[in-house]
Amino acid sequence: MKVFIAGLPLEVDEAELTAVFGDFGPVKSLRIIKDRETKESRGFGFVEMVNDNEAKEAIRCMNGASYYGRRITVNVAEDKGPGFNTGGANGGGKGGFRRN
Repeated sequence: MKVFIAGLPLEVDEAELTAVFGDFGPVKSLRIIKDRETKESRGFGFVEMVNDNEAKEAIRCMNGASYYGRRITVNVAEDKGPGFNTGGANGGGKGGFRRN
């Protein structure tokens, strides 16, 4: 099961987050999303756990919890399917996101 984590403190790295989720069960993969230019964390990421029940337990225990003083959101990741944010018809070649 793939899990979405938002509100991550910038100082948290992938090794630490893998250890935190590892307390609930084996982690298949984990990725903290980083800014393309600065390479700094964007404050969210994804973890894929081997066992769905363990992933659900991690969500139940961690969603809304305080992590380094920040409240994090943890839930099942939505599958956006092929073509999501690839600059297709929905994004007009701009990825569907515009900075101000």
